[in-house]
Amino acid sequence: MKIENIKTLGELKKSGYQSKSIKNELRDNLRDKMKSGKPVFEGVHGFENTVIPELERAILSRHNINLLGLRGQAKTRLARKMIELLDEYIPIIAGSEINDDPLQPISRFAKDIIAANGEATPIQWIHRSERFFEKLATPDVTVADLIGDVDPIKAANLKLSYADDRVIHFGMIPRANRCIFVINELPDLQARIQVALFNILQEGDIQIRGFKVRMPLDMQFVFTANPEDYTNRGSIVTPLKDRIGSQILTHYPESIGIAKTITHQEAKLDQLQSDAVYVPSLAKDLLEQISFEARESEYIDAKSGVSARMSITAYENLLSTAERRALLSGTESTSVRLSDFMGIIPAITGKVELVYEGEQEGAAVVAQHLIGDAIHTFFPAFFPKIEKLERDASASPYAKLLEWFFAETGFELLDDASDEAYQKQLDAIPPLEELIQKYQPDCLQSDKYFLKEFVLWGLVEYDKLSKDRVAVGYQFKDLYSNYINKL
Repeated sequence: MKIENIKTLGELKKSGYQSKSIKNELRDNLRDKMKSGKPVFEGVHGFENTVIPELERAILSRHNINLLGLRGQAKTRLARKMIELLDEYIPIIAGSEINDDPLQPISRFAKDIIAANGEATPIQWIHRSERFFEKLATPDVTVADLIGDVDPIKAANLKLSYADDRVIHFGMIPRANRCIFVINELPDLQARIQVALFNILQEGDIQIRGFKVRMPLDMQFVFTANPEDYTNRGSIVTPLKDRIGSQILTHYPESIGIAKTITHQEAKLDQLQSDAVYVPSLAKDLLEQISFEARESEYIDAKSGVSARMSITAYENLLSTAERRALLSGTESTSVRLSDFMGIIPAITGKVELVYEGEQEGAAVVAQHLIGDAIHTFFPAFFPKIEKLERDASASPYAKLLEWFFAETGFELLDDASDEAYQKQLDAIPPLEELIQKYQPDCLQSDKYFLKEFVLWGLVEYDKLSKDRVAVGYQFKDLYSNYINKL
């Protein structure tokens, strides 16, 4: 029988429907997915061999779950993905505030209506998308918000005394009965509020203003927490941790490839922007390497973490920097340049927590250091390694290029130069073309000019050239002539 034809308790019983707890529901649907070979947490990358197996084990064990990890590690994304493991529709007593199961009612309202109507009790069906509740734990959250309180307006309207349990206004947790309930940033919840969760997690009964309401709530709890919060704001009280079945540690992407996949999936770009701006493969790799460098940087607080959101917003800024240049020069399309990476600095400065040394340097300077570190790391993978001390400088693969800069007074790459002018500038350096032909002969034509500029920035990072910011671009000079000029 189709669910739209089942409208009463009697029809539900005739259909053969059997009640199932939400934890068994998640478990059974997970088993079916795993047996069929279908992906369980689609769209979550990099956790296939670490976090997801642990999460699957927790669901199979019918555990409440605590996802513990630094910011931007897809904790909330994982919790929201659990919705897909719920049955598509479940029945409830029509009008129930707490999604009463028609076959196992727990509220006074549901029991009274079944007593009055019997088999004719009306039911309704709710979709799994309506069975997800989420609460950000903040210091101002009260027991009344989560559990409930006496409602004087309800008492007045129904003409009931405060001694009648029908005057109770249920909080978020009872209203999330038969649902997934997520509490984000659990350590931010005051200790006395955490204590109020003890019985709900273990025994299922709740107390509201002196009413001891025996309500075996059927819920899947998922908590998220950041280890850094334990020292900055509060902690998860030990008895509450004891009642959470599985604690699962999340982590950042472990490779550039996974990080690129996440950024590409999450970046908010329209088709117009994607069509107008070409992004060389090396540019995408460099962008992700910046986050890896930040997580190891002496200027950044490692305990605070560097969110994956940094790469996502930086990628959006990178394309917008190139798009802006194309709009100013009146061209329909352009390609990302290495100098465009200076446009991602605002996306970096707001997403890293600096230590004392970083504060002394300044957020913008630290961001530039990170970009330089990423170039420094990647350079030897594309071109010969530059040694600090060379016995015979004339034998260096970069000797001709450095001689060219020694002879030139200054070479400028302008921020808003058209693609034609930009390419003409780089083509004016013959040794650059020779280096590309020799060491990157198979590079795409569309990536060639990014590689040429990459060589210049790489030589700067290895202290072979100097780079100065001028009003409208960057000036590259021979390191020694620049030093003499300054003297």
